[in-house]
Amino acid sequence: MNETDFYQPSNYVNRELSWIDFNGRVLEEAVAPENPLLERANFLGITQSNVDEFFMVRVASLHKLSAFNVTTTDASGMTPAEQLAAVNEKEHQMVEKRYQVYNDYLLPELAKQKIYIKHVNDLDEREYDFISRYFEDELMPVLTPMADDSSRPFPFIANNSLNVAVKLIRDLSQVEARPRKVLEGDQEVTENSQAMHEHGEKPEEKFATIRVPEIYKRLLKLPTGNVFVLIDDVIKEFIAKLFPGYKVLTTGTYRVMRDMDLDVAEEDTSDLLRAVQHQLRAREHGSVMRLEIEEDFDSWLENHLIDRLKVDEAWVYRVNGPVDLTFLKKLSGMVDGHADLRYPSYQAYQDPALDMDHNIFAAIREKDHLLQHPYDNFQSVVNFIHQAAEDPKTLAIKMTLYRVSGNSPIIKYLGQAAQQGKQVTVLVEVKARFDEQNNVRWARRLEQMGCHVIYGLVGLKTHCKIALVIRRDDDGIRRYMHLGTGNYNDVTAHFYTDMGLLTCDYELGEDLTNLFNALSGFARTKYFHKLHASPDGIRDFINAKIDQQIAIAKRGNPARISMKMNSLSDKQIIAHLYEAAAAGVKIRLLIRGITCLRNDLPVLNGNIEVHSILGRFLEHSRIYYFEGEGHEEIYLASADMMTRNLNRRVEELYPVTEEDTKAQAIAIFENMWRDNVKTRVLKGTVYEKVTAEGKRFDSQAYFIKQAQKHISDLNREKKNHKRLSNVFETLTRHVSNLHLDSTGKDSKHD
Repeated sequence: MNETDFYQPSNYVNRELSWIDFNGRVLEEAVAPENPLLERANFLGITQSNVDEFFMVRVASLHKLSAFNVTTTDASGMTPAEQLAAVNEKEHQMVEKRYQVYNDYLLPELAKQKIYIKHVNDLDEREYDFISRYFEDELMPVLTPMADDSSRPFPFIANNSLNVAVKLIRDLSQVEARPRKVLEGDQEVTENSQAMHEHGEKPEEKFATIRVPEIYKRLLKLPTGNVFVLIDDVIKEFIAKLFPGYKVLTTGTYRVMRDMDLDVAEEDTSDLLRAVQHQLRAREHGSVMRLEIEEDFDSWLENHLIDRLKVDEAWVYRVNGPVDLTFLKKLSGMVDGHADLRYPSYQAYQDPALDMDHNIFAAIREKDHLLQHPYDNFQSVVNFIHQAAEDPKTLAIKMTLYRVSGNSPIIKYLGQAAQQGKQVTVLVEVKARFDEQNNVRWARRLEQMGCHVIYGLVGLKTHCKIALVIRRDDDGIRRYMHLGTGNYNDVTAHFYTDMGLLTCDYELGEDLTNLFNALSGFARTKYFHKLHASPDGIRDFINAKIDQQIAIAKRGNPARISMKMNSLSDKQIIAHLYEAAAAGVKIRLLIRGITCLRNDLPVLNGNIEVHSILGRFLEHSRIYYFEGEGHEEIYLASADMMTRNLNRRVEELYPVTEEDTKAQAIAIFENMWRDNVKTRVLKGTVYEKVTAEGKRFDSQAYFIKQAQKHISDLNREKKNHKRLSNVFETLTRHVSNLHLDSTGKDSKHD
């Protein structure tokens, strides 16, 4: 069958609904008994932050398309309006599941360990006295009540901010009668005895809102052990102190999610930085995508918010518990003791050849180095840039930055290199979602330090992760490179699984030079030796490889395609994989997130297996592996098989060719495929938790164990080396006391 025969909508799963299913798999980790309890709480918090970003970007995009009456359909045949309705229905179900986990599972399990998240009503006298003083001393001076009446318009409610809505009425019992006075002046005037905000004779219900200050942790720890209370509950308990002269009738916590999708029109990149800065300010006032309120939220307050925020009632989410569960991501760090309720600590392996005490360039000249983070220390990559910055033989450094940490050492070393006279060119992607502000700041900083900063190509995000060091070696100019599957972020490298290659391969060096020339100048490179780059290049390459495997299968020989990625959503690639499976190619897919492919079509003959691994670390590496007729080829990439990665981003895909690194990369994939603890298996359109048959194998735990073994072996080697050195030193001291005669005999023993 031709791939176009597979283009019917029934062959595809909707991308947005698949994403919600992925978040459901994350939620499963919040109840997985093999996960330590505080880590389960963290997983529940992650599901909340995941869905928040989903609404701010993906749902916001659908809202805009629907508002403009766009009726084109996605691969699954759904219009934007239909997708919105389906997303809303499914997410309401997911909200119910999240809070069921919170109330029926997490809180009771925490209580068994004497860890409590209490309501104010459940506090004892000592605890209540503590929160009362905390409100008076800490919160009350910071809080600002905002009224909504004829003289003060409804205040702006910031995206993702936590707020307390208040319904009040004037307390007539506190209104004091004041004597009428005649005020003297140019004209006699009778004093108006009406107090501030009082209008009319009959008291009316009033609305006010208070933003919960973000400078304080949401969880307030009490002095009675691992006991916590939410500060919005504390505010609600004592809120009447902010409204003297009024009765507080009811209160309720609420939160809004706004359209935060950055929409920059790029006619050219000359003013891109300014345009991004403008959009960052503008998007803070994006339309409301979701309103979350507590389950017992007063209907009058709810209607008031719906009217003022202009949000559709269908997008109001009532939650059976605290609004915004992301505070659970902080719980583990605030609990004293209970090491057994967290993941055991581990140490990443640092290859001594790649530390600052050794010449990293000499190590790369000797052989390629394949790194798998976080099991291999990301410090090796930082060291590579650090040594390049300090090395007098370095002529230039070129690098792409998509996401970096808030205090990035790599930025520091790039600036250091520029200040030492080296030519430093950095492409900073200022359109990296939710890192725009951070990246704009870094771009300015790099320019101030003397680096040449560029912002990419018109209409394309630069998502590739590459660093190129040009060095004058003793035998001439040589290029040293790092190519990665993940960002140059020293913080996320501790909990994202990614892979990278340190190499000085000549042809790859030429390819990276050509790619950087295309990014910074007018070069239009049409040919690469070993590198494949999007837009278009990676799609063409993957299609060619799939065609090769189809041809092998049609010749009656075994053919296999193995791929690991974050998401698979590109319609054409999926159809081509269908075609390959129908032709007899065995296909193995490791996909963490979105999966628009379904593997239950009869024509596929069961030739497509799909696994999804969710565990302690976020699976982020991308691997593309092809086997047939005795040949094995394995490639790493920055790109997923998504249309945006293949068509609208600058991405890189590169081979792993040296025998040891190639075998290492293949082993990494095979070990992940063996996982029967953290793996879900796709059955048609639904992922099911795999039932471990035989010995349990957790791939992430295995890689940690391997890293610890490497460290132990290294320490043993150092210890043996030190012992031998001591023996040699002792022998040397002993031999130095010998006096040999002309015959070579020890004169002391003659």
